Amino acid sequence: MKLSSWILFSFLPLSVFAQQPQNAIQRAQQRTYTMATLPQPGETLTLQQAIAQAVENNYQIHINRSQEEIARNNYTKGNAGYLPSLTFNATSNGGLQSFRQTFIDNIRPPQTANGIFNRTSNLGINLNYTVFNGFARRTVYTQLQQLLQISTVNTRANVEATMASVATSYYDVVRQLQRLIAFSQALDISRERRDLARANYEVGARSKVDFLSAQVDFNTDSAALLSQEQALRNAKIVLNTLLIRDPQTEFSVRDSIIARPDLQLAPLQQSLTQNNPQLVAAVLNRNFTDLNIQIANAAQLPLITAQTGYNYQLQDNQGGFGVATGRTRALTYSVVASIPIFNGYNLKRQIQNARVNTIIAQDQEQNQRLQLQSALSQTYQAYQNNLQLLNLEVLNNQLANQNVEIAYDRYRIGNSTFVEFRDVQRNAINAQTRLIEAEYTAKAAEIELLRLSSTISQDLGQ
Repeated sequence: MKLSSWILFSFLPLSVFAQQPQNAIQRAQQRTYTMATLPQPGETLTLQQAIAQAVENNYQIHINRSQEEIARNNYTKGNAGYLPSLTFNATSNGGLQSFRQTFIDNIRPPQTANGIFNRTSNLGINLNYTVFNGFARRTVYTQLQQLLQISTVNTRANVEATMASVATSYYDVVRQLQRLIAFSQALDISRERRDLARANYEVGARSKVDFLSAQVDFNTDSAALLSQEQALRNAKIVLNTLLIRDPQTEFSVRDSIIARPDLQLAPLQQSLTQNNPQLVAAVLNRNFTDLNIQIANAAQLPLITAQTGYNYQLQDNQGGFGVATGRTRALTYSVVASIPIFNGYNLKRQIQNARVNTIIAQDQEQNQRLQLQSALSQTYQAYQNNLQLLNLEVLNNQLANQNVEIAYDRYRIGNSTFVEFRDVQRNAINAQTRLIEAEYTAKAAEIELLRLSSTISQDLGQ
């Protein structure tokens, strides 16, 4: 080998190193998009807009509101039996006759008639009223009111559940978008490493294995990025479905995941006890079954009903037999009092069953209360743990990013192998994805706490 060629070959790696950026990792990080700069198709969708659209369009909420309207229509004194019933009746009976008659005594001559019309008409108006039924109608009226209240809290429960689902799904889109940015940054770093490995291989500074390994890792990161793009599309489809619109609708999000660190358990427990719609519905259901006992007891008391009516009858008998014409007017009334004495112990059975149903409703209320309190306690513990994990992952992510920069510089000058650099890069990717997951998990726990405590409408601006 000529001396000039050897000198040129010896200095090529140095020239390659000189051409490499001194801070290639930072350059890759700066080249990577952020939530504010990432180009996204479609109009920007805020969380408040998503919640408003979902609450307006959700089919189950529409059903609940229709059921609430039915309960409101049923909550009337007439439906409870306070008001009388008034009916009007009209009948008219007639016939067309032809006859020929002869008589046994031969005193009267035979009679023949054709086209004889006979008619009887009745007009009447009747009023029925329950004077007393053992206070049952008062109890029924109260039950109708509670049915309306149950329908109202069921609607609120579905509204709050929908808001929580939309908020969680919305932040899942943000999470998947942040993961996409992280994988894109990892791909940029792998590209820098591949380009460096290719240059070193071409000048003979490193082996082909190093270059091929860098290419394999670049392809692996490319595949991971493609998979994450699919995960983002799936998250958007889920959110679009909750918004009751075309699942393929494109939209962009600009929000970040910021979990509140100030939620306290005691106020959440108090709000749950007072406002949670599921617990309120359980209490109303218990009160409803308590009233069934009063209705069953009312069947043991006297039943007093009153009826009055006015009738008008018109007769027109053209046949000439009996009354030829007549008009009758009548004002009638009746008062009936009935007292149950014995009906095969059915009243006793109904009262016993009503009391058992009350016990069942009490147990259901206590079970609902216990389950909600347990869910709140578990979610709050998860919320606190996730906040602590979030703080740790923030620090880990900073350290991992610094470690990548150091490892790249060591790899660039040949002080470490591609295996060592890949391990450091993989750790950095894992640290960043763990940070994103910690942010999302803490936010999801926060949303669930707001739903359980029934404060989600105030906190999310609805």
